[in-house]
Amino acid sequence: MKKALVFVFAASLAASAFAQGNSHAGVNSGAGGLASAENLVYHAGGRVIRNAHAVMIFWGSFPGGYTTNMQNFRNQFGTTGEYNVITQYGGIDDATGTVGLINLTNLAGSSTPDYFDTSTPPTNVTDALVQAEVRKVIRAHGSTDYSAVYEIFIPSSSYSSDGSATSCGGPNLAYCSYHFYFTDAAGKHVKYSIQPWEGCAGCQAFNNASLDEEHFVCHETREAVMNPINNAWFDPQGNTGDDKCAWSPPPFIGTGGFGYQYEWSNLASGCVKTR
Repeated sequence: MKKALVFVFAASLAASAFAQGNSHAGVNSGAGGLASAENLVYHAGGRVIRNAHAVMIFWGSFPGGYTTNMQNFRNQFGTTGEYNVITQYGGIDDATGTVGLINLTNLAGSSTPDYFDTSTPPTNVTDALVQAEVRKVIRAHGSTDYSAVYEIFIPSSSYSSDGSATSCGGPNLAYCSYHFYFTDAAGKHVKYSIQPWEGCAGCQAFNNASLDEEHFVCHETREAVMNPINNAWFDPQGNTGDDKCAWSPPPFIGTGGFGYQYEWSNLASGCVKTR
């Protein structure tokens, strides 16, 4: 099962499904985040990405400056105070098997370059199509970066779907973005996220396309680093650190003038901007 932070009446039900599936950055229902007094718990054997990368895949056509802005955000994010909040957490590195804390990192440091796919994606981009696009990029490069989150961006002419649930532009708005993984022929985990166009009221914090997308890239990247295969860090209710602080406190403009959201800190027992 896959978990979505949806409208307030469904939030408690959805939270129970976390351990079995990926996490969606959910629609802003005005209900606030899922913060509670309970800290995140490390689950024995849980995997993290200690020295993460983010490979950006732009599928389709985007407004001028948009893709460059996303890259600029990614290029500095891994060394910011906003990312540093998650360096208090650690575990078994999913790529190398080493044990230790998550590190500040050059998220742009992957051997796999960003990919610009100028073909037009389908109107409905299913999870199967997202995985196929990631595989296409890996084939084009000739190798896989198992420390990377392959982050796919789609334009406003398309929407993401996960079963009957959809992102902005779809018939059943239930989430704004999500991350997940698949196991390749080598038996290793390939991590990815889908970053749909955040062009609806339920997914807008800033009413600015770039800032709103940065906010969700922040959420999904940190979440994928702390829980790349969904078995490492979450609280007793199954909420991740970014889920606990989603929408409340409100997303903010932080380091570099980019859009971010708060992150749960066990050290502070609460949602914080930076560390």
